Amino acid sequence: MIRWPYAAIVMVAVLTGCATGDWSSDTPTKGSAKLSRATRVNLNKQNVSDLGAPSDNLWLRIRDGFQMEPVDSPLIVDQTVWLASRPDYVQRSMKRSSPYLFYIVQEVNARNMPTELALLPFVESAFNPQAKSGAKAMGIWQFMPKTGKDFQLTQNVFRDERRDVLQSTDAALDYLNRLHTQFGSWELALAAYNWGAGNILKAQKRNLAAGLPTDYWSLSMPLETRAYVPKLMAYRALVLDPAAFGVTLLDLENHPYFIAVDVNNDIDVALAAKLAEMSVDEFKTLNPSFNKPVILSAANQQILLPFGHAEVYQENLKKYNKPLSTWTAVKVAQTQSAEATAQSLGVDLATLREINGIPKGMRIKAGSTVIIPKTSRRPGDISVALAETASLSLEKPPPPPKKTKKGATGKGSGKTKESKSASKGNSSSNKATTQHKSASTGLAKSAKKDPIKTSSN
Repeated sequence: MIRWPYAAIVMVAVLTGCATGDWSSDTPTKGSAKLSRATRVNLNKQNVSDLGAPSDNLWLRIRDGFQMEPVDSPLIVDQTVWLASRPDYVQRSMKRSSPYLFYIVQEVNARNMPTELALLPFVESAFNPQAKSGAKAMGIWQFMPKTGKDFQLTQNVFRDERRDVLQSTDAALDYLNRLHTQFGSWELALAAYNWGAGNILKAQKRNLAAGLPTDYWSLSMPLETRAYVPKLMAYRALVLDPAAFGVTLLDLENHPYFIAVDVNNDIDVALAAKLAEMSVDEFKTLNPSFNKPVILSAANQQILLPFGHAEVYQENLKKYNKPLSTWTAVKVAQTQSAEATAQSLGVDLATLREINGIPKGMRIKAGSTVIIPKTSRRPGDISVALAETASLSLEKPPPPPKKTKKGATGKGSGKTKESKSASKGNSSSNKATTQHKSASTGLAKSAKKDPIKTSSN
């Protein structure tokens, strides 16, 4: 296994010449405007090795962009002391941030936002792209499902863009900008990001009614939100003066860690990692949004690769002459068991269950999309329609019908004349009760039409 550290990127820069100033690419993107600032390469038309980058200290760039005013608050002191006393935790978080931080800083700068906001994933997820909260928030920016949909983050069978580094960063910064415009303060915008804009507005109204200030530090809020901004300011303090707190910052260079490579044909995750000469875990660190073992060429898909690995991937892909994908997808026409689905599709039941996460005892609902191995009957890439709308819905099968007990003679229900007569009587009683209820309902409706006035309002 060949590993390509930052030195590989420096080597590319030496071979191709270094640019000056902010690193950027003139490579046009296709489709989504959200990808406009992501360095992107079409392997059919461009060479990865033609791209170069400057090499500076990213932490200096982050410090230069600090805009938030430090506040003399014991909460910030407490959070800073807490972090400084846990250097191992800080180092692990810094290491996890290293593939993503340059891109986030670049996006923050492009929007003229404070670079403190680039540190927010430390607070949200410790830069773990697979982080999932108990409330189902996901990714380094911890988007809830509904908020993710509000910002057009795709969540389907194939991918969850709340975990996608590019898409979620774009959405998070757009969201924070919107909240800042609404509240006029980055502290309040951050509190609203954590607690919700509606809750901040309610807290401000309560303070206004009581004649109190409405800034972040004056509002009554949950402990988590009260500590939210102090946690971010604690990271700010560590980055601004790490020596003062006995912290050593991981060396991060001021150039892209990865580039986005177009996916021109469906390709298995395992094969993409192999062609890039990366482990599957390393590959998924940069590409955590893929839910299935296949990456789709439809729906404007891309993969992120470090520079050195992208060059290797490009060369290995040119030489590879076997099928790139072993998986396809079909939509289930009717609600049925996994066993029936496997049989109708001609696939192994265990494989169908495992790849689609179908527990035993559950049925697949009509309209669901299932992933199955490719066959000669289904050799093509997955369609755009399925790539964008695929969903999987499961349900428990209905309980079996209750068996009717037979009488002593073995015929009929065993009801006697007396029981039938009693049943008849009950039926008459039920009918009378129903009529009584109907009459009561009629009176109630009549009363509503002509209510008795009890006040002048």
